[in-house]
Amino acid sequence: MSAPTPICDFVRDYAEKRGVRAHMPGHKGKAFLGWEPYDLTEIKGADSLYEASGVIAESQRIASALFGSGATLYSAGGSSQALRAMVMLVCPEGSLILAGRNAHRGFLHASGLLDLRVRWLMPEGERASLCACPITAGGVLHALETGEKPSAVYLTAPDYLGSSPDLRAIAAVCHAHGVPLLVDNAHGAYLRFLPEDSHPMTLGADMCCDSAHKTLPAVTGAAYLHIAEDYLPKLRKSPMEAMAAFGSTSPSYLILQSLDFCNRYLTDGYRARLAAFCNEMTHLKSSLRAQGFHVWDSDPLRLTVFDGAGGLALAEHLRHDSIECEFADRDAVVLMLTPENGPEDLRRIEASFASFKPTPWRDPCEALALPERACSIRTALLAPSESVLISSAAGRICSCPSVSCPPAVPVVVSGEIITQQACRLMERYGIDTIEVVKE
Repeated sequence: MSAPTPICDFVRDYAEKRGVRAHMPGHKGKAFLGWEPYDLTEIKGADSLYEASGVIAESQRIASALFGSGATLYSAGGSSQALRAMVMLVCPEGSLILAGRNAHRGFLHASGLLDLRVRWLMPEGERASLCACPITAGGVLHALETGEKPSAVYLTAPDYLGSSPDLRAIAAVCHAHGVPLLVDNAHGAYLRFLPEDSHPMTLGADMCCDSAHKTLPAVTGAAYLHIAEDYLPKLRKSPMEAMAAFGSTSPSYLILQSLDFCNRYLTDGYRARLAAFCNEMTHLKSSLRAQGFHVWDSDPLRLTVFDGAGGLALAEHLRHDSIECEFADRDAVVLMLTPENGPEDLRRIEASFASFKPTPWRDPCEALALPERACSIRTALLAPSESVLISSAAGRICSCPSVSCPPAVPVVVSGEIITQQACRLMERYGIDTIEVVKE
């Protein structure tokens, strides 16, 4: 049975009445680009995102049932807004949090705003490098048994390249020590609907954020904050209050309608379409491996290929065939696909790869030595800063990270002293300048 769409229904009914819009926004429903008639503000009946009690609350309850959470809140500011709220709901100001080193920069901003102390969980094992951040339950256990007890453990799964740790085992370790597990699942909203449900909430996370717009048919900025039923009474404050602290007071009703529509999409045969497409993806990955490409072990909807000739060259080759990838650097290309691509897109991708000669690839990344911390993340983020060349950055304090390079593990983050190794690695990935704290 299809899920109802209370937000979409309200907006559609309002637009069809063609009344006088003596309220924001300024386009007044006139179709300059086509979508304006369905763009509203918090008028009577439309509900209000951060005080939801009407159609938005109803839609969120439907989403919560679909994702198996105790509560699901909508974000019109992407997972960035949701993850900041998630951290705020658990961590008192100035407290300690254990976090995988491959955290999104939004987590750094949250840590700075809340003045958190971050103890990094570094990559472990044979695949530990800048290109991967494997974290094990044993590593988390060791971290929890040594030193100060943290307010939470924070992990990213799947990461940008599509790798995930064993969340079920890690959740068991966290709960045995009375510590909540928070997961940035921005790239994995669809995991709930696989034949074998591998969504973080199913695997034992206490809270997680999903970016609906990354893997579901939602517009950019659409995301969820999920909270486990048994963790709701333990929150430090109201989830809506925490979301409001990091979101606009004018959230986009176009984004909210998109999230509302996703509920129907997920109940209209999505599981079967997803399973069929994942099978197609498995065949594509097998075909590329047979051609000699180094295909990374990743989540089902992601194609991550490393090549000795360089990811940038491979991305340009794909672009020549009108295939635009999600990301490319000197090592790899990342393609993010969904059932909306369909088999024809996969055939085009396979044909394009077939006309590119693969070059053997070996992970050239050296294991990252954790830089020394000179000051808190908050101090570094808020301090006066300047941009300097990487070639002259050694010994300076990082103010704001340029970009993760590659997207798995940041070389240096706010408040850390930039080392010669960090400079060498950043130069390798084409980063020429970095923001440092002014001396």
